[in-house]
Amino acid sequence: MKKIIPCLDTNKGRVVKGVNFVNLVDVGDPVEIAQFYEKEGADELCFLDITATNENRKTTVELAKKVANSIKIPLIVGGGIKTIDDIKALLDAGVSKVSINSAAIKTPSLINEAAKEFNSLIVAIDVKKVNNNYNVFINGGEVDSGKEALKWALEVQDRGAAEILPTSMDRDGVTNGYDLEITGLLAKELNIPVIASGGAGKMSDFLDAFKVGVDSALAASVFHFGTIRINELKKYLLENGIKVRI
Repeated sequence: MKKIIPCLDTNKGRVVKGVNFVNLVDVGDPVEIAQFYEKEGADELCFLDITATNENRKTTVELAKKVANSIKIPLIVGGGIKTIDDIKALLDAGVSKVSINSAAIKTPSLINEAAKEFNSLIVAIDVKKVNNNYNVFINGGEVDSGKEALKWALEVQDRGAAEILPTSMDRDGVTNGYDLEITGLLAKELNIPVIASGGAGKMSDFLDAFKVGVDSALAASVFHFGTIRINELKKYLLENGIKVRI
């Protein structure tokens, strides 16, 4: 069963949306938006505190708790998570899965530790094409880690991550489709679930992502601005042979 996951990028307690990781626009209140998406038929919800790492602060546990308590579908939370204690605090607050990104690159052993203790760790990978290679970026997409995306993804899998969330920075917020080249490669080479992210603009973009083997498709702009309704998207996917929960 394939999953549709709306993503709530949050900044200072509000849901925001940008293009290529910048030019943030306020979209609304996280709790209200989370409840709306649950009614629309979202399978899971992703909540990323996009400025936490750069501002060197932790994701707001209180806000995560409010959102988790307001919905019944699984909630994924990421942003500024650096330690086992950070992960534990979020899971204790009712979050279903935790996503780490920059911390995984800076302290790879954190993946092993977290995977041993919790079975719900997602490693997010922000990827960008640099001289025909897909490199991994950290700190909200501001710093090139120098690591190659597939190599890093395989290491992440070996270290015990439960899922992987690659986001194409080149496609983020541009709505001209997922980067099927890197997403398809990761889906083909990895044994753990892959969540496509970055660039969905129309229903066929989701279909294309599922056709290259991803398990879930995540999007923000098209849902926030009403371009695509989740219930209509699911009907479209079913009609095109993709198994989704209605």
